[in-house]
Amino acid sequence: THEPTFFSHQDTTDDLRNDPTFQFKSRFIADHNLVIFRFHDHWHRMAPDGIALGMARELGWEKNTVPGQQREFVFPPTPLGDFVRQMAHRLNARSMRIVGDPKLPVKRVAASWGYASLMPTFIQTAARPDVDLLIVGETREWELVEYVADQVSSGLGKALIVLNHVVSEQAGMKYCVEWLKPIVPEVPIAFVTTKEPFWPIPQVG
Repeated sequence: THEPTFFSHQDTTDDLRNDPTFQFKSRFIADHNLVIFRFHDHWHRMAPDGIALGMARELGWEKNTVPGQQREFVFPPTPLGDFVRQMAHRLNARSMRIVGDPKLPVKRVAASWGYASLMPTFIQTAARPDVDLLIVGETREWELVEYVADQVSSGLGKALIVLNHVVSEQAGMKYCVEWLKPIVPEVPIAFVTTKEPFWPIPQVG
C-alpha cells in the first residue's frame, strides 16, 4: 500500500487504542491474517519516481513529458474544459474540482501527484508565467486554491485541478505491480483498486 493504514502520516496508533474505528480495522486485519507493507518513500525515490511514471502512463502523457521534468507536460492548446473531461475519462474520476475558465487554452501543465502545499515548495511553480495549469491530488484550500483563484481574478490565465489523493496516485501503484512481479516471480501479485471515497452530487430533475 502507498498510504498509511491508520489515518496518520507515520501510522502511529498510540492515541487510537480505544477508538472503535481503529479497533474494527485492527480486527479485520487480524481476522484475515493480513500483512501490510507500506511502500511510500522508496517508490517515490525511484528513478524515475514510480508514482509519476505510472500516472503519466495511465493518462497517456509519456510523449508530452518535458525532458528531465517528470511532473511537467506540454500540449497543443486545449480548452481547460476539454482537458478536464479527458482526464476524468482516463482516470475514471468522478469528483474532480477545478479553478479557472473552462475556455482557457492549456499548453503547459505542472503536476504534484498526492499532496501539494503552496508554501514553500509550489509557489514558484504556480507563479511561473509559462505554466497554465496546476494539477494536484489534494491541497489546503486556503493556500493553493486561494492563490490560483486570486491569479485568475488578477487577469492571469491560470487554472487548478484538484483530483483527490486516491485518484492522483493510484495509477502509480498499479504500475508498481508490473515492476514488482519480475522481482518476486514466485509470489502471486495483483493490483487491488482503492475506491474513490467521494461521490458526486446527483443530477437533479
